[in-house]
Amino acid sequence: MITVKNLTKYYGGKIGVENVSFHIEKGEIVGMLGPNGAGKSTIMRMLASHMLPTSGEITINGVDILSAPENTKAVVGYLPEIPPLYMDMSVQRYLEFLSQIRRIPRDKRVPHIAQAMEFANISDVRHRLIRNLSKGYRQRVGIAQALIGRPEVLIFDEPTVGLDPKQIAEVRSLIEKLRKDHTILLSSHILSEIRMTCERVLIINRGRLLADDTFSRLSDDKTPRYCVHLKCDIETARKALMSIPGVLRAEPAEKPDIPGCAKVFITIASDDALDRLSAELALRKIPLYELKRDAKTLEEVFLSIISQPEVNDAPVAEGA
Repeated sequence: MITVKNLTKYYGGKIGVENVSFHIEKGEIVGMLGPNGAGKSTIMRMLASHMLPTSGEITINGVDILSAPENTKAVVGYLPEIPPLYMDMSVQRYLEFLSQIRRIPRDKRVPHIAQAMEFANISDVRHRLIRNLSKGYRQRVGIAQALIGRPEVLIFDEPTVGLDPKQIAEVRSLIEKLRKDHTILLSSHILSEIRMTCERVLIINRGRLLADDTFSRLSDDKTPRYCVHLKCDIETARKALMSIPGVLRAEPAEKPDIPGCAKVFITIASDDALDRLSAELALRKIPLYELKRDAKTLEEVFLSIISQPEVNDAPVAEGA
C-alpha cells in the first residue's frame, strides 16, 4: 500500500530526512515515533504531497505520487499537527468547501460529508462555527476533513497533541474505528500513544530511520537480564554470582525489594547459567529468595535506540 525508498529531504545544507525506506501493507496501522524535531512531520508532508523530497521514491496504492502528486488527494487523507481549519466557517460549510476542492462529484458530497461527521462524532456540532468549538472538537473536525473522499490511506501527524486525557481517549477510540477500513500511519513523540494504537513502529531520529519492527520484537532482549534476591550482604551476593560460569555481569541494585536481602541484576550468556545458579548458591549456603526475568521496558528500548551514536552528525533542520 505505501512504499518509501531512499527518501531524502534537505533544507539548504541541512538534513531534514536522510535515506529513509519502509513499506506498509494494506490494513496496517503503523506508528512513527521519535523526539521532537526527528523528521516525522517532514516525512508525512512528503507522503501527503504537501512537500517535495530532494530525492527518493514514494508509491501509494501503486501510484508514484512524485510523478503524479494530484492523484494523492484521491487516496490519502492527511491531518497535519495543526489542522487546517477555517474558524469563521461552520463545521458543515467547511466540509462542503473541502469536498468541492477535492472534486467530489456533486451527487456524492452529501453522503461523504455525513459519513465523515458520523465517524468523527461531530454531527451534533455541524452548524456551529469552528472557532467556538473546544480543542478536542476541532481535532475531530480535522480528522473529518481527512476522511472526505473516503481515502484508503490516512496520515495523522500528532493527532492527540495538546488534548486532555478525555479528548485523547476519544481520538484514540476514533482511530480504532477507522482501522477496519483504512491503512493508517500516525506519528507521536509519546511512546504510550503509539503503543496503545499501533501494531508496528518506525523509530525516527535526526532524520534517519533507526528501527522498524513490532513492539514485542523490539522489547525482546537478546541478552537476558534477571533480578536475583539473595539472603546476604550485597558484596557477597555480587562476588558469588560473578563466580558462576555463564554470568556476564552482576549489577547491585540501590534498594532491595525484600527486607534483609541483596538485590542484584545479572546478565547471562545462556540459560545454562540459570541451571548452575541454584546449585552454586546452595554450595555456598546463600539462600536464594527470588529469581525472575527482568525485561527492558519499551521506554528503555526506545531511549537506547535514539541514543545510538551517529555516523554523521550533520544538523537536522528545525521544525522537521
